[in-house]
Amino acid sequence: MLKDFEKNKREDKEALNTELKALREKLLGQQQLLRDAGLPVIVLIEGWAAAGKGSLIKELICEIDPRFYNVVSHVVTPEADCRYPFLYPYMNAIPEQGKSTFLDSGWMENAVRKYLRHEITKTEYRSRVRQVNEFERQLRNSGYLILKIFLHIDRDEQLSRLQALAEAPETEWRVTREDLWQYKEYKRFMEAYDEFMDNTDDIVAWHVLDGSRRKTAVRNAMQLLVRRIDSGLESGRYTGEPYEEDFPLKEMPKLADVDLSPTLDDEEYKKELKKLQTRLSDLHNIIYRKKIPVILCYEGWDAAGKGGNIRRVAYPLDPRGFDVHPIASPLPHELRRQFLWRFWTRLPRTGHICIFDRTWYGRVMVERLEGFCSEKDWKRAYNEINEFERMLTDWGAVVLKFWIHIDQDTQLERFTLRENTPEKQWKITDEDWRNREKWDQYEVAVNEMLQKTSTKNAPWYIIESNDKKYARIKTLRIIVKALEKACDEHFRRMMD
Repeated sequence: MLKDFEKNKREDKEALNTELKALREKLLGQQQLLRDAGLPVIVLIEGWAAAGKGSLIKELICEIDPRFYNVVSHVVTPEADCRYPFLYPYMNAIPEQGKSTFLDSGWMENAVRKYLRHEITKTEYRSRVRQVNEFERQLRNSGYLILKIFLHIDRDEQLSRLQALAEAPETEWRVTREDLWQYKEYKRFMEAYDEFMDNTDDIVAWHVLDGSRRKTAVRNAMQLLVRRIDSGLESGRYTGEPYEEDFPLKEMPKLADVDLSPTLDDEEYKKELKKLQTRLSDLHNIIYRKKIPVILCYEGWDAAGKGGNIRRVAYPLDPRGFDVHPIASPLPHELRRQFLWRFWTRLPRTGHICIFDRTWYGRVMVERLEGFCSEKDWKRAYNEINEFERMLTDWGAVVLKFWIHIDQDTQLERFTLRENTPEKQWKITDEDWRNREKWDQYEVAVNEMLQKTSTKNAPWYIIESNDKKYARIKTLRIIVKALEKACDEHFRRMMD
């Protein structure tokens, strides 16, 4: 893309100004149409240091209402200092429906710089390229309008601009060591940029603009943006077709085939609980030192005992190193974004533990059965969830998913007990009874979920919970075993 790029010829200044005025007016009018249509827009501006990325964004936004856009400039943090997954800052920045986000550099610059600095391996780099394609496809399939621009200048032009910035007292701060290193390694960067764009061009196309002609670059960028918005407004909100990647899956039984008879007597329960909680407390200190993130996901039938199970897991943990997120119906600002956004924003830092009481699997259960999303959306979600969880485990997270399982008779007993116990009545709602009436439908949905999303890297565990004591001990054993394995693997990697 860059090696064969031809510079723009000089254009008539007056004609350019006329075009720019018309384009600005067009963009201003499109903003209200985007809000009415509920279409979110992401504009990614990548390019060389001193190519004019910030100036280009300034021109793009100069006439539109600042209440409905956001400009984000991400610093490429050294890999050793990163506490969240690679794509975390970019998913955080996605706009609500009807609003726009302009990114001054993003996922390409991040991946390329870290690869050229040897902070990530070739394998890790390729993984990040795959993650970018999955990220862009998930956003596109959720209705996002995405425009990717690379602002190109040659090496001589870059040197001239860097020198001009460095010589002026008010702008010298803008020239960093990273910029000078990029200039020195211009050829390597150009090859890396070319490779990245070639490998991420299929889902959302790249547009290379000549940054040496500033006003022409602004005009061309505005034309691209106007056309992209017009196309989106004309075709309406895009929703991608369901698709399935061949993930390595762990074989799961049907819920009806699970034996719910296992029990544990009080004496053994107390003994095992103390031992496992003590070990979990020790492991929490170890994973903090080793910066291993842990994500525990709880789903299950109403009254199955998720809350009590979570309390026994959380009790031995240092409260400064874990969070519990009870997930309810999405709030309005969450509904107006891609469905995984509200879970991305709750991920733990490295070395911390995050416990989700209900998860992203609501998309293929309650949202599916209650009609809160389209059939396309929930069918597509299986693969999107598997991709999301693979991103988490590629980052180094331990991801464990628990289905807390009981039978219908046990649920009825617990519902009745809650209704007849004043201090527990808040736990039972009309919605619980309505969901119970749909038990068979939910069982079909849960079985499909378990079959399609219990991957080798993020497996499901069915926890028999007719006896809550047995369920708590089984869950703690699984967590302890998984954390011990993660710590051992971390040690072996350090020794290699």
